[in-house]
Amino acid sequence: MDTGRVTTSRVPTWFVVASRLRGLGLAVGPGLIVGAFLLNLVADPPPALIVGLTFGGAVPLALGLAAAYWPGVPRIEPIEVGSPVRGRWVAINSPASKKPSHGTNGYGQTFAIDLIHEPEPGGRPVFGEGDGFRSPGGYPGFGQPVYAPSEGTVVRVHDSARDHRSRNSWAAYFYLIAEGMVREFGGPKLLLGNHVILDTGDGIHAVLAHLKIGSISVKVGQEVTAGQEIGQCGNSGNSSEPHLHFQLMDSPRPMFAAGLPFHMKNEQMKDDTPATGEARIFH
Repeated sequence: MDTGRVTTSRVPTWFVVASRLRGLGLAVGPGLIVGAFLLNLVADPPPALIVGLTFGGAVPLALGLAAAYWPGVPRIEPIEVGSPVRGRWVAINSPASKKPSHGTNGYGQTFAIDLIHEPEPGGRPVFGEGDGFRSPGGYPGFGQPVYAPSEGTVVRVHDSARDHRSRNSWAAYFYLIAEGMVREFGGPKLLLGNHVILDTGDGIHAVLAHLKIGSISVKVGQEVTAGQEIGQCGNSGNSSEPHLHFQLMDSPRPMFAAGLPFHMKNEQMKDDTPATGEARIFH
């Protein structure tokens, strides 16, 4: 399906500014605090310096966290995009159910969606049954093609993160949470795993994440067409099972980006983003 370039949308200035400050605070704050701690370990600096560094890090960190978890979401006209998948997929963490969809505005995720391939109802491993750390190859979504939702230019590619085992039990899920906290220190790359970021025009960027290692078929600077295969669904990064994480944002840098809403075309060619737990057939 050829949707061409997505159309622009009007984003409130306060939302953009908050997103930039959020990224700055979360990037600078922890660094100053850790720096103060390490400096105090290896040297004997003046107490005022340690206090200054700690306070100087705590303030931007607190502001960054406040911006990341602020519940207020602006009303922005959704952008029409083509589907990045084909077949029957179930939505998880959908913006049609809540905003921010993933509980945070961080990394431009305000309107992000996760899509899990389930060829038919009950057609994938059930959470809590069997091995909590399954091989990703045991899921029907693993290796499914992923497509460009619009024409655009590839601006970022990461394709070296391994596809780890699933987190398919409560014990495994709690492990995922702890693991995610560690990944936070590595920034978007460790969280998104293998991913592609497309510049689709008008300051809009599309993220397709958690792709299968070695599957990405595009390079930075390459022009792609709507519906072109760019990789395969995987289980890299901060992922509980093979799925596609998709989002739009106003910057090629997730750390400082403001998330943008979208409508995704389904089989009936209707603008439709499924709610959490709902299935749609895309083509």
